[in-house]
Amino acid sequence: MSEPTINRRDLLLATGLSTASLALAAVAGATNRENQKGKSVAGLRHAPLKTVRVGFIGVGARGSGHVYSLLRIEGVEIKAICDPHLPSANAAVKQCTNLGRPAPTLYTNGDKDYLNMVKRDDIDIVVIATPWVTHAPMSIAAMRAGKHAFVEVPMATTVDDLWDMVDTSEQTQRHCMMLENVCYGREELMVLNMVRQGVLGELLHGEGAYIHDLRGQMNEVGHGTGSWRTLEYTKRNGNLYPTHGLGPVAQYMNINRGDRFDFMSSVSSNSRVRETYAKEHYPVGHPHHGLKFVCGDINTSIIRTVNGKTLMVQWDEQLPRPYNRLNLIQGTKGVWGGFPDRLALDGSADDWTEGDGLKKVYDQYEHPLFKRMGEESKRNGGHGGMDFLMWWRTIYCLRNGEPLDQDVYEGASWSVVGPLSEKSVKNRGRSVDFPDFTRGNWKTTAPLGIVS
Repeated sequence: MSEPTINRRDLLLATGLSTASLALAAVAGATNRENQKGKSVAGLRHAPLKTVRVGFIGVGARGSGHVYSLLRIEGVEIKAICDPHLPSANAAVKQCTNLGRPAPTLYTNGDKDYLNMVKRDDIDIVVIATPWVTHAPMSIAAMRAGKHAFVEVPMATTVDDLWDMVDTSEQTQRHCMMLENVCYGREELMVLNMVRQGVLGELLHGEGAYIHDLRGQMNEVGHGTGSWRTLEYTKRNGNLYPTHGLGPVAQYMNINRGDRFDFMSSVSSNSRVRETYAKEHYPVGHPHHGLKFVCGDINTSIIRTVNGKTLMVQWDEQLPRPYNRLNLIQGTKGVWGGFPDRLALDGSADDWTEGDGLKKVYDQYEHPLFKRMGEESKRNGGHGGMDFLMWWRTIYCLRNGEPLDQDVYEGASWSVVGPLSEKSVKNRGRSVDFPDFTRGNWKTTAPLGIVS
């Protein structure tokens, strides 16, 4: 039989379709690692620690707050501080000595001195509050040295780095927890309790955001959050900071604990106000005056879960808007919406319960953890007490040999919205698949309970 003939038009069509298919596959396909090098750390327990001995990497604006909180929790010793910025390191030591605690050992010899600190045998956990791109290597080094890693948000900024952190946690059987403090806010804990009691019915949709005008951080040059965070907006276009609004909603929806994120689409607006702000506030010659910003001023992403729930996640750190995390969760029987707080239930006499009317709601559904530690948390921690409450609960778990409320899979799944949004934005909002960091264990992992 003779070979079939293919004319030029058919060849071009076939080639075009193949190219398009490959392009779509490149967008849709998320990197999965099927070969597990360790075992799952879902529900990971360790022997109780009578005293939790802490080493810090980074004690600037965020890290110093963690020092403050941990110094006020029973059963904690701060053994070492690593920060090449001497004023920050010395200020952290002074926090300890002012309370009559021993001075921690300092590691200030450059950006890699943390590798010497994590070798110590008198440290149980390492707290990492450094620029985003350093989170993965520092967490991995801590876990490989036998320490539990507690890392600021986002956990990492690339899919590969997140997988490396998951793999290392499984290999070493060490905790790697992202410090998502908003999960310990009074409102978020109360809503979690309502959801667990079925008040809102079957969950269908959620909305989370981080809308916070942070242009003032651009004043920081040479040192401080703005000195490195400002440059992120010149290199990336997507949702650069997804976890504060997303984390609590993901917990309501049992993400990685009976359901998981399946795919998402993301779009960004034009980039305008940071460049304008820099030109108006900084003179020619200032490091930020002539920067070219590529990150859209606001990003909106839509996520669908495997079980059919939907989420909207927004991010905006530059437009002149009131602070907002949205914190909306919609079920078949009602909806909670934050900023301002409102509750609507099926069959209620009024469309909304809000303002003073919510006191009865809080009285009925206040989370037991906040009932126990809420007032103390407000006295001893930032962000309305959520920082202290996060650490108090975490130290409690470590001292009692209990699983942590957040594991490495949750930190990875919430943080991966960042790099996935960049891919989707770059490809005209086409959907991208989420990696399954749990490798299927989301199907059998128990939901987060209401701890008392």
